[in-house]
Amino acid sequence: MMKRLVVLFSGILSCVWGQTVHVPDYYRIDAGLSRELTAIVAELGLEGEFDAGEDGMERISLAVIDLTEKRPRLGGVHYDNFIYPASVYKMYVAAGVLEKIAAGACSLTTVAVAREPNVVDRRREITWDPRPLLQDGDTVTVNYLLDLMITRSDNSAANCLIDLAGRDAINALMHRHGWHGSEVTRKFLKRKFEDPGYETIRGTETCALHAADFLYRIETRQLIDPWVSMQMKALLGRQLDKSKLASGLPLSVMMYHKTGWFSCWTHDAGIVDDGRVRYIIACFLPIREEQALPMLRALSRRVYTLMQKRSGR
Repeated sequence: MMKRLVVLFSGILSCVWGQTVHVPDYYRIDAGLSRELTAIVAELGLEGEFDAGEDGMERISLAVIDLTEKRPRLGGVHYDNFIYPASVYKMYVAAGVLEKIAAGACSLTTVAVAREPNVVDRRREITWDPRPLLQDGDTVTVNYLLDLMITRSDNSAANCLIDLAGRDAINALMHRHGWHGSEVTRKFLKRKFEDPGYETIRGTETCALHAADFLYRIETRQLIDPWVSMQMKALLGRQLDKSKLASGLPLSVMMYHKTGWFSCWTHDAGIVDDGRVRYIIACFLPIREEQALPMLRALSRRVYTLMQKRSGR
């Protein structure tokens, strides 16, 4: 996959594909925070490039937004780097569905029928979750699908909801917020089962900046409207996968997040809040899960300590 070439200049990231990725002006770019994050990344061996198989050599994409001041501060390491997001982009799908509900086109209690080829899961991503796998013909509510997609990262539920929201509508939402390049292009199934017109489309990508900004809009109730923002935060707060960034946080800390993992990709993005320390972190690693988990745990612990220090605690 051809990678985008991006350079930082005056808050604008320019892309060789003719797109530009803007750092919104409501952020204060914090060079000091970026230096401290860069040091942490280097000490953990996460700087440099990693072999991402058919996608070639890839690097970390990390963004942190400090929420302790009135104007949020943004720092990171390669936060403009576009990367395959695995299941993290299911939160973009959820936003598209909730926007449709907010517009009155359907409701959380609307009934949906799971159909082939959308029904793809053969095992539960969270093995101890008691909810059964979706089967062809199962009739469930939109609310059930949303919860299954976010909390258990269910691929069958995601495919059904991508159809419900519509990729064009989801991507129109992404574009309105300036998240060009983070379009939802694929379902979670093999290309030969894709809808007409999507069989050869490029794979879905995102960057830590877009994921973090998405979460910032949720936290500030600016993602579409307050109802959608609060519904999104409630969904992310019920995340069942605690093996990644959440594993490095004290038990007293709440994290509203979406994880993702597939092949050589391991990711987590969320809002961290302990009542006094508040920040957003989005981390995308081109590293297999078994190797990445201890790295994410250590990274999260170090970033939390850093954010405590910055808040004066």
